[in-house]
Amino acid sequence: MKRRYSEEQIIKAIKEHEAGAKVGDICRTMGI
Repeated sequence: MKRRYSEEQIIKAIKEHEAGAKVGDICRTMGI
């Protein structure tokens, strides 16, 4: 199974969320 997002992208999204970014904003920037 091919991963859609690399581990680096997932880690970056989690760190942004921990820094206070809204989930909707993170999803929008990642194209989810």
